[in-house]
Amino acid sequence: MTITFFLANQIPGDPVDIMLGPTPAQEQVEAIRAQYGLDRPIHVRYFAYLSSVATGDLGLSIYYDRPVLEMIILRLPVTLLLMLSAFAFAIVTAIPLGVISAKRRNEPADHVSRIISLIGVSTPSFWIGLVLIIVFAFHLGWFPARGLVLPWESPANVRGAATQVEVIRQSAHHLFLPMIGLGTLQMAQITRIERSSMVDSLQGEYVKLARAYGVPESTIVRKHAFQVAQLPVITIIGLGLSTALGGAVLTETVFGIQGMGRLIITAIQNQDYQLIMGTTLVFGFVYVVGVIITDITYSYLDPRVTYGDE
Repeated sequence: MTITFFLANQIPGDPVDIMLGPTPAQEQVEAIRAQYGLDRPIHVRYFAYLSSVATGDLGLSIYYDRPVLEMIILRLPVTLLLMLSAFAFAIVTAIPLGVISAKRRNEPADHVSRIISLIGVSTPSFWIGLVLIIVFAFHLGWFPARGLVLPWESPANVRGAATQVEVIRQSAHHLFLPMIGLGTLQMAQITRIERSSMVDSLQGEYVKLARAYGVPESTIVRKHAFQVAQLPVITIIGLGLSTALGGAVLTETVFGIQGMGRLIITAIQNQDYQLIMGTTLVFGFVYVVGVIITDITYSYLDPRVTYGDE
């Protein structure tokens, strides 16, 4: 929070000039600077901000003239929906790909899976989003290119929707392309880790013993190798939150989604210091919570992992 505060205040320019234009009246400039506390020294504003954050007040947005917390509450569910759907897509596709690739090591299926993973890791999410828009929105017309319908919206607020089921269907239709654009990198990373971890598990002594006792291969993979192999996968999913948050900023910009990504871009463009701080704090909070959940998940997957004193 401290680093972001002082970096944001070092951005060249003045938010009041951006708000009022190139030739504002001096009285108006002074009034607005006093309204948002910009006339005070930076160290005074810093300690005042710390005090307000401690009480749950993230300040007032200069650009929107609304409380920052109100803007975050409005936009955060959109970004969480996008991120969760992207991770769901990544996990559902990556784990089967990784398992198949490990079971058929050095066979054609393994080579195809590794090529897909390499392309996914090497390609920026915004470029994937642009390609998806060009192919599936403009040329084929299968999916919308911009915007997002939220599944919890009222049917009265969604064009062409008479029931909540139709709202959810439209939401899934709008979410498909940005979900793939944001989730492809996560899918590629998880596939690579899943394959490597499954290869190690399938070569373990306990697996060799099970094979010696005549246990079917499908049972060995499902009951003996798979669960142990998921610990590194859980790790990469937790750490992938950082790249997913960064990718959400670009993905929301490409697809015109009004989430936290677009909010922080708008804040930076308009030097909205309070909004920059608020969105950065929320991004950091989401990441920390994700890592904590990842650590807790370890103990459920592997009984050897404990967080107690015994």
